[in-house]
Amino acid sequence: MLVILMDNQIIKPNQVCQSCLLADKTGQPRWRRGQLSCGHEVAKVAEKQSQQFECVMGFRVAQID
Repeated sequence: MLVILMDNQIIKPNQVCQSCLLADKTGQPRWRRGQLSCGHEVAKVAEKQSQQFECVMGFRVAQID
């Protein structure tokens, strides 16, 4: 499941991505083969930290189970 991390909350991507020109037609981030194609991977601080990306709009996107 993809989520957007804010300072003090976790929100669903469709609340943010639906206004992005790079989102897919359903308003979701473009996620392909475990990578965010509309952003870049952010280095992990801890080994057990979930995979995180920064989208071109500046939001932090995380893949959580």
